[in-house]
Amino acid sequence: MKHLTVKEKEAEAFEKMKTNFHYKNPMAAPKIKKIVVNVGTGTAVKKDKNKNETIADRLAKITGQKAALRGAKKSIASFKVRQGEPIGLVVTVRGKRMYAFLEKLINVAIPRTKDFRGITKKAVDNVGNLTLGIKEHTIFPETADEDIKDVFGMSITLVSTAKTKEEGTAFFELLGIPFKKQEDVKEFQKKEKKKRKRKPKTESVLVAPAAAPKAAA
Repeated sequence: MKHLTVKEKEAEAFEKMKTNFHYKNPMAAPKIKKIVVNVGTGTAVKKDKNKNETIADRLAKITGQKAALRGAKKSIASFKVRQGEPIGLVVTVRGKRMYAFLEKLINVAIPRTKDFRGITKKAVDNVGNLTLGIKEHTIFPETADEDIKDVFGMSITLVSTAKTKEEGTAFFELLGIPFKKQEDVKEFQKKEKKKRKRKPKTESVLVAPAAAPKAAA
């Protein structure tokens, strides 16, 4: 069986989704607009001044595009952050780079995730966009051995033209996003209930208050 690319699967969206969502022409079917990759560096930059440069270099290798710095919108004294101070990096990919990155994310990076059990459908918002939280950037094949020392996480948002949560979920499923099955969710909930039952209940012991000394006659 021929392996279809993400772009080829996207082209099939009209034929496979028109019955459920009543599309009248192929232009009404959802498409991927862009992919936004965010990395927050926060106050870690103060400990290591080259932190942003290091992450920007690794993001460029992963996405194929240079990352842009993002500054704080306002000053927060408790976090020791000043307005305009760089606290993160963002990459927005479109076109050929977008499809290449999505292909790599679905077929290479996600399967390399440790203890992966599927993506929850709650990750799709009400306007049909999907946001994933990646704990370790080392799941991408561009990561070198020396990169294991400074591991960082990221959020990846797939922005689509879908209008609703249901339409977006169906579209991302068609593209090959590995969502959790309903059966797996139910099994996980059962296991969690069993764990709670096994935990021994600590019995509370009530101690009677000491009697007040009698007043001398």
